This record gives sequence, structure tokens and C-alpha cells, in this order.
Amino acid sequence: MAPIAAAYSGPPKLTLARAFTEWRVDVPMLVLILLIGAWYLVSVRKVRRGGGQWASGRAFAFIVLGLGFWAIATMAWPGAYESVLFYARATQTVLLVLVSPLFLAMGKPLTLLIEAYPAASGRVGAVIRSRAAKVVTFPAITTVALIAVPMSMYFTSWYTAFFHSGTVRELTYLILMLPGLAFFWTLLRIDPVPKEYPFGVGMWIAAAEVVGDAFFGIAVIADQTILGAAHYHAVGYPYGQSLATGQVLGGGIIWILGDFVGLPFLAVQLIQLMRADKQEADEIDAELDTRDAARAATAGSVTPDAEEADRPWWETDSQLTDRFRQA
Repeated sequence: MAPIAAAYSGPPKLTLARAFTEWRVDVPMLVLILLIGAWYLVSVRKVRRGGGQWASGRAFAFIVLGLGFWAIATMAWPGAYESVLFYARATQTVLLVLVSPLFLAMGKPLTLLIEAYPAASGRVGAVIRSRAAKVVTFPAITTVALIAVPMSMYFTSWYTAFFHSGTVRELTYLILMLPGLAFFWTLLRIDPVPKEYPFGVGMWIAAAEVVGDAFFGIAVIADQTILGAAHYHAVGYPYGQSLATGQVLGGGIIWILGDFVGLPFLAVQLIQLMRADKQEADEIDAELDTRDAARAATAGSVTPDAEEADRPWWETDSQLTDRFRQA
């Protein structure tokens, strides 16, 4: 073990303490995260200075949680150990595909853009309502992409190309986030969307996403070959479990952590569906009450001739009423 460890040149053995302290600087991601965070804060300030309101919870979700998990995925221990530990890469994948996009969407960035820069609202609205946006954000497409994009990375040469090219690595981070951003944007419906689908559709789509995460994770666990075996053997990480065990752990993380995000989102969709049904029932009740009140008010001022006209035809037909009298 000592000679192997001496030849190894990667990060030190991953421990619980190092999971909090082991960081690396990814310059492109750091610059992008800081720029997006600065834009968000400046836009919030602009809205508030103009007399508008912007909830602090939205800013917290976007800045601290959304951008924070993005930074953790690419620069904390998942990023520091992404090239030597399979389960670090798996954790990074879930954070980029599901966790960070969820909180970024909760920050309502499109609404903020429209409110902070009204001059651009027309162009933004035109893009959102465009046919291309409606096609790309169709629920079935976003759900399939949410699972297919990371799976295609793991089960093709894309997985190892990530390790050998900085450009591929940085683009992979962004590509993994896109399906999640589209998925949560269209289903949360807290920002303007190309088309509002019923919450029942969102519930079924969220359920499909949960099943898809499980399928993805189980596929990784059940694969009898070691994904990226040549790379990991060349790296020679000398600590901890075997490559096969690391792959099983990684598949379990994709499955369990993915469902940890998906199941609460499914519950949110169910709650929104119930609220929408209740709101619709209240609107129908209010409309019926209005009609009843109008009828009652009209009934108090009806003339005898109008009252006669409102009676059913069988009560005003003389031939029919005379026949019953004779009987």
C-alpha cells in the first residue's frame, strides 16, 4: 500500500472533516456564479428602490441555496474528488441536475428580470411565449431530458472525456443543469412559463421523475463493468473501498438523493393540485350564489304577467289543465 500511496498524486484521503474543508478553485465556475449572484442582488435592489417589493426568502433560495449548491458541487469535496471517487462524481451529478436548479427556480429570476428591467419585458415575454419555448418545455421532454442527459454521460465516452478536457468539464457542468432548470421552471409555475399545464400533469411528471431517478441509480448499481475503469486505475486512489463498491455507492446516491429531492417535489405538486381544485370549487360556488341572489332579487319584483310567463308550459296549457279538472 505504501508504494502505491506514494505514487498517487491526487487529493488526500476523504474523511468527514475533509468533506467540509477540502475545496478547490474552479475559476470559470467561480466567475460565473459571482456574476449571476451580483446580477441578482443588483436587480433586487433596483426593484426595491423603485418602490417594489421582493421577498428575502426568494433571494435566500437563489443566492444561498441555488448558487451555494452549485459552488459546492463544483468546488467543494464533490468537485475536489470528482476525478478519483465515483461516488463524489455521483453526488456532484445530483447536486447539479436537481438540487441547485430547484432553488434557482424558486428565486424567480425571470420575474425579477421583468420587474427590474421593464424595457426588456416585451422581448423576454416574446421568447417565453415562442413556439420553440413551448416545445422545449413540454413536460414529457423535460422529464426525459432530466434522466437521459446524465445517463448518456455515465454510459458513454462522455464520462471519461470529462476528466481529460477542462472545456468538456466546464460545459458538462452547465449541460447537466439545463434540464433541471427547465423542469422546475415549468412545473413550479412561479415564474412566467410558455404554457401552464394542470397541476395533475405536474404531479404525474414528478412521479415519473422519481421513478427515473430510481431506474438510473439501479442501472449504475447493476452494471457489471466498472464505469471509467481505465481512468480510475490510472489515478490509483489508494484509500477506502474498491472501485466496484464505489460504483454501488454512487448508484445508491443517485437513487436515494435523487428521490430525496423528487418526493418532496411530488408532495408539493399534490398540494398545489388540491389548492387549485379548492379554488375552482370556491369560484363555482361563488358564481352559483351570485346567480341565486340575482334570481331572488328578480322574483320579488315580478309582475303577474311575467310570473305567468315563467310558469312551465304544462301549467298554462288550458287543454291539459281542463282535462285534469274533468278527471
